[in-house]
Amino acid sequence: MLVLLPPSEGKATGGRGRPLDLGELSLPGLTGARETVLDELVTLCSGDEEKAREVLGLSEGLRDEVAKNAGLREAPARPAGEIYTGVLYDALGLATLSPAAKKRAARSLLVFSGLWGAVGVKDRIPSYRCSGGVKLPGLGALGAYWRGPLESVLPDVAGSGLVLDLRSTAYAAMWKPKGEVAGRTATVRVLQSKTVDGVEKRSVVSHFNKATKGRIVRALLEAGADPASPAELADALRDLGHTVESASPAKAGRPTGLDVIVTEL
Repeated sequence: MLVLLPPSEGKATGGRGRPLDLGELSLPGLTGARETVLDELVTLCSGDEEKAREVLGLSEGLRDEVAKNAGLREAPARPAGEIYTGVLYDALGLATLSPAAKKRAARSLLVFSGLWGAVGVKDRIPSYRCSGGVKLPGLGALGAYWRGPLESVLPDVAGSGLVLDLRSTAYAAMWKPKGEVAGRTATVRVLQSKTVDGVEKRSVVSHFNKATKGRIVRALLEAGADPASPAELADALRDLGHTVESASPAKAGRPTGLDVIVTEL
C-alpha cells in the first residue's frame, strides 16, 4: 500500500541536525528537479523581500518565512515526519506509533511538496515555506512543473498494490495516477451525518476532514492492513469500525472514490 499525503502549511522549527543533503532523499530520480526548485526559491528569498512575500502568498505576519527560505541550504534538517505538523499529522501521530507501525509508515507514506516533489517521512528536510500553488519566477506554477518528474518515478514506486490518495487539490494536480495504477487507486471523502427533524443530512467537512484522514492512516498502519484494491480498503476500514460507502460507481482506469461517514467530529 502506498499512501499519498498533503504537506502542512505550518512546519515545526528549531532543533538541531545536519543541513539538507538532497542526495540522501528517497526518490532519487527527483534530485535534479529538487535542486532546480531549491535554487529558484533560495534566490527569490535572498533578494527583494516584498517580491518574495508576494510570490509565496505570505501575510505580513509570516514575513520571517522569507529569511528562513533564504537559508534552507544551511538550516538544520529533521525527518519530514517531524517537520510536518497540523491537524492531519496530529491525528496520525507518527511519533507514538508502535515500532511495527513506524516501519510500515516509513515504507508506505509519501508527503507531496511544492519544494521537494514528494518525500518519505524519514527523509531529512529543513523547515520551509513553499506551497504547491506557488508560481516561481523562473519556473512557473510548481504544480505543473512537478508533473513530468513525478510521472517518471511514481508509477514504479506504486508497485502492484493499493494507492490511497489523500492529497488536497493543489497536490493531487502534481501527479495523477493513470491506467492500471489509477484502477487500484482510492480517494477518500469525509462526510458528516446529522439527523435533522428525522431526516439524515450529510455535509462535507473541512478541518475535521484532515483529522479523520489522519486517524484512518494511523489505524491502517497499526492494524498492519495491506489492502490491494479499493474494495479491500473499504472492507479493511469497515473492520476498523468506519462506515464506508462508494462515492461513485467504479470505472476502469479511474480512481475509486470512497465516502467515510462520521457522526462525531
